[in-house]
Amino acid sequence: MDFPPRDLAACLLKAGAVKLQPQDPFTWASGLKSPIYCDNRQLLGLQEIRDRIVAALAARSVEFRPTLITGAATAGVPWAAMVADRLKLPMAYVRPTPKNHGMGRQVEGPLAKGHRALLIEDLISTGMSSLKCAEALKAEGADVPAVLALFSYGLPQAERAFAEAGIGFETLSSFDVLAEEAEAQGVVDAAGFAALGAWRADTAAWSRAHGGA
Repeated sequence: MDFPPRDLAACLLKAGAVKLQPQDPFTWASGLKSPIYCDNRQLLGLQEIRDRIVAALAARSVEFRPTLITGAATAGVPWAAMVADRLKLPMAYVRPTPKNHGMGRQVEGPLAKGHRALLIEDLISTGMSSLKCAEALKAEGADVPAVLALFSYGLPQAERAFAEAGIGFETLSSFDVLAEEAEAQGVVDAAGFAALGAWRADTAAWSRAHGGA
Protein backbone atom coordinates (compact mmCIF):
# COMPACT_ATOMS: atom_id res chain seq x y z
CA MET A 1 0.00 0.00 0.00
CA ASP A 2 1.41 3.37 -0.99
CA PHE A 3 1.50 6.34 1.37
CA PRO A 4 2.58 9.39 -0.69
CA PRO A 5 5.40 11.34 1.02
CA ARG A 6 3.40 14.58 0.89
CA ASP A 7 0.40 12.89 2.55
CA LEU A 8 2.56 11.54 5.35
CA ALA A 9 4.17 14.96 5.81
CA ALA A 10 0.71 16.47 6.21
CA CYS A 11 -0.15 13.81 8.80
CA LEU A 12 3.05 14.49 10.73
CA LEU A 13 2.20 18.18 10.94
CA LYS A 14 -1.45 17.60 11.84
CA ALA A 15 -0.59 15.11 14.58
CA GLY A 16 2.03 17.40 16.08
CA ALA A 17 4.67 14.73 15.51
CA VAL A 18 6.82 17.36 13.82
CA LYS A 19 7.18 20.87 15.17
CA LEU A 20 8.87 23.70 13.26
CA GLN A 21 10.29 26.75 15.03
CA PRO A 22 12.82 28.54 12.80
CA GLN A 23 12.70 31.67 14.97
CA ASP A 24 12.82 29.86 18.31
CA PRO A 25 14.91 26.74 17.62
CA PHE A 26 14.99 23.58 19.68
CA THR A 27 18.10 22.31 21.44
CA TRP A 28 18.97 18.71 20.67
CA ALA A 29 20.69 16.41 23.17
CA SER A 30 23.94 17.02 21.29
CA GLY A 31 23.69 20.75 22.00
CA LEU A 32 22.90 21.58 18.39
CA LYS A 33 20.20 24.14 17.68
CA SER A 34 17.55 23.00 15.22
CA PRO A 35 14.40 24.53 13.72
CA ILE A 36 12.70 21.10 13.74
CA TYR A 37 11.78 18.56 16.36
CA CYS A 38 10.35 15.18 15.41
CA ASP A 39 8.51 12.78 17.74
CA ASN A 40 6.92 10.06 15.63
CA ARG A 41 5.68 8.31 18.78
CA GLN A 42 2.69 10.63 18.53
CA LEU A 43 1.54 8.61 15.51
CA LEU A 44 1.16 5.41 17.54
CA GLY A 45 -2.06 6.71 19.06
CA LEU A 46 -3.71 7.48 15.70
CA GLN A 47 -5.06 4.19 14.40
CA GLU A 48 -5.93 5.18 10.83
CA ILE A 49 -2.60 6.88 10.19
CA ARG A 50 -0.73 4.13 12.03
CA ASP A 51 -2.36 1.46 9.87
CA ARG A 52 -1.43 3.31 6.68
CA ILE A 53 2.17 3.65 7.84
CA VAL A 54 2.45 -0.02 8.75
CA ALA A 55 0.97 -1.03 5.38
CA ALA A 56 3.45 1.20 3.56
CA LEU A 57 6.41 -0.08 5.61
CA ALA A 58 5.35 -3.68 5.01
CA ALA A 59 5.05 -3.10 1.26
CA ARG A 60 8.53 -1.55 1.15
CA SER A 61 9.95 -4.27 3.38
CA VAL A 62 8.93 -7.05 0.99
CA GLU A 63 11.15 -5.49 -1.69
CA PHE A 64 14.22 -6.31 0.44
CA ARG A 65 13.24 -9.99 0.87
CA PRO A 66 13.85 -10.02 4.65
CA THR A 67 13.75 -13.15 6.76
CA LEU A 68 13.91 -11.14 9.99
CA ILE A 69 12.38 -7.75 10.84
CA THR A 70 14.35 -5.77 13.41
CA GLY A 71 13.61 -2.52 15.19
CA ALA A 72 16.04 0.04 16.50
CA ALA A 73 15.35 0.66 20.19
CA THR A 74 13.34 2.31 21.28
CA ALA A 75 11.22 4.22 18.79
CA GLY A 76 11.64 1.76 15.93
CA VAL A 77 10.48 -1.23 18.00
CA PRO A 78 6.68 -0.81 17.77
CA TRP A 79 6.81 -0.23 14.01
CA ALA A 80 9.02 -3.28 13.52
CA ALA A 81 6.68 -5.40 15.63
CA MET A 82 3.64 -4.37 13.60
CA VAL A 83 5.42 -4.94 10.29
CA ALA A 84 6.71 -8.36 11.40
CA ASP A 85 3.20 -9.32 12.44
CA ARG A 86 1.75 -8.25 9.11
CA LEU A 87 4.43 -10.12 7.13
CA LYS A 88 4.36 -13.17 9.45
CA LEU A 89 8.12 -12.93 10.04
CA PRO A 90 10.23 -13.24 13.19
CA MET A 91 11.15 -10.00 14.89
CA ALA A 92 14.04 -8.78 17.04
CA TYR A 93 15.17 -5.43 18.32
CA VAL A 94 18.57 -3.81 18.68
CA ARG A 95 19.76 -1.80 21.66
CA PRO A 96 22.06 1.22 21.19
CA THR A 97 24.69 -0.62 23.28
CA PRO A 98 24.93 -4.10 24.82
CA LYS A 99 23.27 -4.68 28.19
CA ASN A 100 25.63 -4.32 31.13
CA HIS A 101 24.06 -7.25 32.96
CA GLY A 102 22.50 -10.64 32.30
CA MET A 103 23.50 -12.06 28.92
CA GLY A 104 24.96 -8.74 27.80
CA ARG A 105 23.08 -8.88 24.52
CA GLN A 106 22.64 -5.99 22.13
CA VAL A 107 20.31 -7.80 19.73
CA GLU A 108 17.29 -9.08 21.63
CA GLY A 109 15.07 -11.83 20.26
CA PRO A 110 15.89 -14.70 17.91
CA LEU A 111 19.51 -15.12 16.85
CA ALA A 112 20.19 -12.97 13.82
CA LYS A 113 22.89 -15.23 12.39
CA GLY A 114 22.09 -16.30 8.83
CA HIS A 115 19.11 -13.95 8.54
CA ARG A 116 18.49 -11.21 6.03
CA ALA A 117 17.63 -8.59 8.64
CA LEU A 118 15.79 -5.43 7.67
CA LEU A 119 16.20 -2.67 10.26
CA ILE A 120 13.24 -0.36 10.88
CA GLU A 121 13.66 3.11 12.40
CA ASP A 122 11.21 5.88 13.10
CA LEU A 123 13.66 8.68 12.23
CA ILE A 124 17.03 9.11 10.54
CA SER A 125 19.03 12.19 11.51
CA THR A 126 22.81 11.79 11.12
CA GLY A 127 22.38 8.04 10.58
CA MET A 128 24.94 7.08 13.21
CA SER A 129 22.56 5.40 15.66
CA SER A 130 20.97 3.40 12.84
CA LEU A 131 24.34 2.27 11.57
CA LYS A 132 25.44 1.18 15.06
CA CYS A 133 22.38 -1.05 15.19
CA ALA A 134 23.15 -2.39 11.71
CA GLU A 135 26.71 -3.17 12.75
CA ALA A 136 25.44 -5.05 15.79
CA LEU A 137 23.29 -7.21 13.51
CA LYS A 138 26.22 -7.83 11.19
CA ALA A 139 28.40 -8.79 14.16
CA GLU A 140 25.88 -11.54 14.92
CA GLY A 141 26.18 -12.86 11.37
CA ALA A 142 23.18 -11.20 9.73
CA ASP A 143 23.01 -9.58 6.33
CA VAL A 144 21.52 -6.07 6.58
CA PRO A 145 20.23 -4.98 3.17
CA ALA A 146 18.86 -1.63 4.29
CA VAL A 147 17.39 0.60 6.94
CA LEU A 148 13.76 1.59 6.44
CA ALA A 149 12.42 4.62 8.31
CA LEU A 150 9.29 6.71 8.54
CA PHE A 151 11.08 10.04 8.16
CA SER A 152 14.50 11.50 7.46
CA TYR A 153 15.95 14.96 7.98
CA GLY A 154 17.78 14.43 4.70
CA LEU A 155 21.11 15.55 6.10
CA PRO A 156 24.14 15.20 3.81
CA GLN A 157 26.16 13.59 6.60
CA ALA A 158 23.62 10.78 6.84
CA GLU A 159 23.83 10.06 3.13
CA ARG A 160 27.63 9.95 3.36
CA ALA A 161 27.58 7.69 6.42
CA PHE A 162 25.24 5.14 4.81
CA ALA A 163 27.23 5.19 1.57
CA GLU A 164 30.49 4.57 3.44
CA ALA A 165 28.87 1.69 5.36
CA GLY A 166 27.55 0.15 2.15
CA ILE A 167 24.00 0.03 3.51
CA GLY A 168 21.03 1.52 1.73
CA PHE A 169 18.23 3.43 3.41
CA GLU A 170 14.73 4.43 2.43
CA THR A 171 12.14 6.61 4.09
CA LEU A 172 8.42 7.12 3.66
CA SER A 173 8.81 10.89 3.78
CA SER A 174 11.57 13.47 4.15
CA PHE A 175 12.46 16.92 5.40
CA ASP A 176 12.30 18.58 1.99
CA VAL A 177 8.78 17.28 1.38
CA LEU A 178 7.69 18.32 4.85
CA ALA A 179 9.13 21.83 4.47
CA GLU A 180 7.18 22.30 1.23
CA GLU A 181 3.99 21.05 2.87
CA ALA A 182 4.55 23.31 5.89
CA GLU A 183 4.89 26.37 3.65
CA ALA A 184 1.81 25.36 1.65
CA GLN A 185 -0.20 25.06 4.86
CA GLY A 186 1.10 28.36 6.22
CA VAL A 187 2.86 26.67 9.12
CA VAL A 188 5.98 28.62 8.09
CA ASP A 189 6.27 31.73 5.96
CA ALA A 190 8.79 32.36 3.17
CA ALA A 191 11.46 33.43 5.65
CA GLY A 192 10.85 30.34 7.77
CA PHE A 193 11.02 28.12 4.71
CA ALA A 194 14.37 29.70 3.76
CA ALA A 195 15.64 29.12 7.31
CA LEU A 196 14.70 25.45 7.11
CA GLY A 197 16.63 25.09 3.86
CA ALA A 198 19.68 26.84 5.35
CA TRP A 199 19.63 24.48 8.33
CA ARG A 200 19.43 21.41 6.14
CA ALA A 201 22.33 22.62 3.96
CA ASP A 202 24.69 23.14 6.92
CA THR A 203 23.32 22.11 10.31
CA ALA A 204 26.52 22.93 12.20
CA ALA A 205 26.86 26.48 10.82
CA TRP A 206 23.14 27.15 11.37
CA SER A 207 23.39 25.91 14.94
CA ARG A 208 26.39 28.10 15.75
CA ALA A 209 24.66 31.13 14.23
CA HIS A 210 21.73 30.52 16.60
CA GLY A 211 23.77 30.04 19.76
CA GLY A 212 24.11 26.26 19.68
CA ALA A 213 27.03 23.87 19.73
